[in-house]
Amino acid sequence: MDISLIPLFLKSALIGLSIAAPVGPIGLLCIQRTLDHGPRVGLATGLGAAVADAMYGAIGAFGVTAVITLLTGARAPLALGGALFLLWLAWSAWHGAEPQQAASAKGGIKGWHAFGGTFLLTMSNPATILSFIAVFSSLAGGMTSASPGWMVAGVFLGSAAWWFVLVGMVGRLRERLQPVHLRWIRRASAVLLAAFAAYQVLSLIAN
Repeated sequence: MDISLIPLFLKSALIGLSIAAPVGPIGLLCIQRTLDHGPRVGLATGLGAAVADAMYGAIGAFGVTAVITLLTGARAPLALGGALFLLWLAWSAWHGAEPQQAASAKGGIKGWHAFGGTFLLTMSNPATILSFIAVFSSLAGGMTSASPGWMVAGVFLGSAAWWFVLVGMVGRLRERLQPVHLRWIRRASAVLLAAFAAYQVLSLIAN
């Protein structure tokens, strides 16, 4: 790695971290799944979002105009699909099995399912790409032909680092909570996920 790219790499990592850290539907899912299914599923949930962030970062960094136009043009159907998916997740969380039952159930959520679900949920929000384009355009002055790949790597590692930290903290908390506490947390998560879905639909109507 060219040492001159280190500042750009670190800035990109900070971008990934700042996008992942605010508590939203993905963070809520990561917390709820870590509590119900354990750190492995919780981490898979977060990493699905990290990969989606990296993909959006790649689109912004490499300036793929055709993809940018396609995603922004499909903003309404993608946002609606994301809202419906959030509602399904809210319903699943409300009616989910107790953690002990979920862990032993053959049909319980798998790591790849958790990864894929949050990847699609994050990709269904094309407004995210506008954030990456705006931020990456401000870094364009320090870019070289070798920069985009390191920028994408920085975004992924910054986002992934947040999910490792969050899952680690929630995993420790999980050991101290009783089943009744986990049940109420799961139901509160369901209500908040439904609220995020409603907000997404209302924002779509308002625009």
